Amino acid sequence: QVQLVESGGGLVQAGGSLRLSCLASGGTFGNYVMGWFRQAPGKERDFLAAANWNGATTYYADSGKGRFTISRDNAKKTLYLQMTSLKFEDTATYICARGGFLNARLATTRDVYSWGQGTQVTVSS
Repeated sequence: QVQLVESGGGLVQAGGSLRLSCLASGGTFGNYVMGWFRQAPGKERDFLAAANWNGATTYYADSGKGRFTISRDNAKKTLYLQMTSLKFEDTATYICARGGFLNARLATTRDVYSWGQGTQVTVSS
């Protein structure tokens, strides 16, 4: 059983930055694709970013491209999301996700095997 626990959310002004972390426990980490999703109230859970097993390959949804950076530290079993130039529309619950092995696709909720509980990010105008 893999557990994913996010942290780093909070209140930030528009234009500011925030760094989210996702700590994995209870299983292996470095073998899996990891990613971030977000969900605003009343909206669907949307893909944000993913990183393959060693973080050498990353990809992003258009919503975060150029502003968000995903990275990972397999020794610490931690996934990160560095967010800059935050906008009000970035306000959402940010959720860590574990996908398949190595270079498996992780771009939709159907690709996800494990979810974290989420951390709230609120961007003020």
